Amino acid sequence: MEHKVLIVEDDLSIARLIKLNLNLAGYLTESVEDGLLAFERIQKEKFDLILLDVMIPGMDGFKLMEKIRPLNIPVIFLTAKTSTMDKVDGLRLGADDYMVKPFEAIELLARIEAVLRRYGKVHKLLTYKNITVNDEKREVELNGNVVYLTVKEYDLFLTLLKNKNIALSREQLIEKVWGIDYYGETRTVDMHINALRKKLGLQEEIKTVYKIGYRLED
Repeated sequence: MEHKVLIVEDDLSIARLIKLNLNLAGYLTESVEDGLLAFERIQKEKFDLILLDVMIPGMDGFKLMEKIRPLNIPVIFLTAKTSTMDKVDGLRLGADDYMVKPFEAIELLARIEAVLRRYGKVHKLLTYKNITVNDEKREVELNGNVVYLTVKEYDLFLTLLKNKNIALSREQLIEKVWGIDYYGETRTVDMHINALRKKLGLQEEIKTVYKIGYRLED
């Protein structure tokens, strides 16, 4: 079942960008620009998670959070406010996470997944065409047959899959898979990508994005 996310953001350009990235990653989305409208939609529709800007017209994000807290819907605050007290206030009100603009799509998607996992809403089985990933067992099957992947190959494929249709730079992939303390060459990404293409038959699906990195496409 696809997760449905409500985006409450009055900056239309930011809202459109978030919506695009979430849709590409397989989420269903709805967006509103106003806190009062958001409250109406939340009362009428079931959402798995809410991305909530703090500074919105009608009813600000903090007041809206107070009203919807009894509904136990996961909330991630999105804001340009960088002060520690604003973050503390948001978390005290019951928000599950707090992101300061600007942020990258890969980070937002990771935060959303982490919050959904805490609520038990993340599926342990992921599918892509004829490939099934069991994230609990860290096991990958191709046409029903288990394919051996190294630890880094598995983590790299999972990162591409969770950010499907989004171009990820080599630097982003290194940070997600190898960690920020990795000091080797970015060429190691290329070598692991080549291995995944061969082992999983993804020569066409894992696209090389010129001067950026790679993208897994539907």
